[in-house]
Amino acid sequence: MIGSGLLLFFLVLFTVALYRRYYPVKGVPCLPIDQVSSRLLIVDLRDYNEVNDHVFRHALHIPVAYIKRQVPSIPRQPLHVVARDAVEKNVGIRLLCNYGYEVKSYSIAACDCRKRRRTNRWNTIKKSKTA
Repeated sequence: MIGSGLLLFFLVLFTVALYRRYYPVKGVPCLPIDQVSSRLLIVDLRDYNEVNDHVFRHALHIPVAYIKRQVPSIPRQPLHVVARDAVEKNVGIRLLCNYGYEVKSYSIAACDCRKRRRTNRWNTIKKSKTA
């Protein structure tokens, strides 16, 4: 009896962790960086060593791991999030929303939002050109 309750608890905990990490955040559209409104603050969630784009020079660079520490330095205005991949985007947007920020849109640095289709939004694995 106690063993099955404990197993159920860990199963629920595991399901919640998977949901927060992999399930896309609803209501936040993907926008190409050139279509981002000038009134949105761009927050780049990639690691410091991955940020070498001149396009994101005016962005606020805060890696996902440092969001909690840097919350006081983020201005209270609508945000556009730039992430490395879908997992980083999901975790970052959820953290920012939990701290009361309004995330209006996002971009994935290695992906053009115009080419993304609804059918492949779950596919985050890069396919080999020879396969």
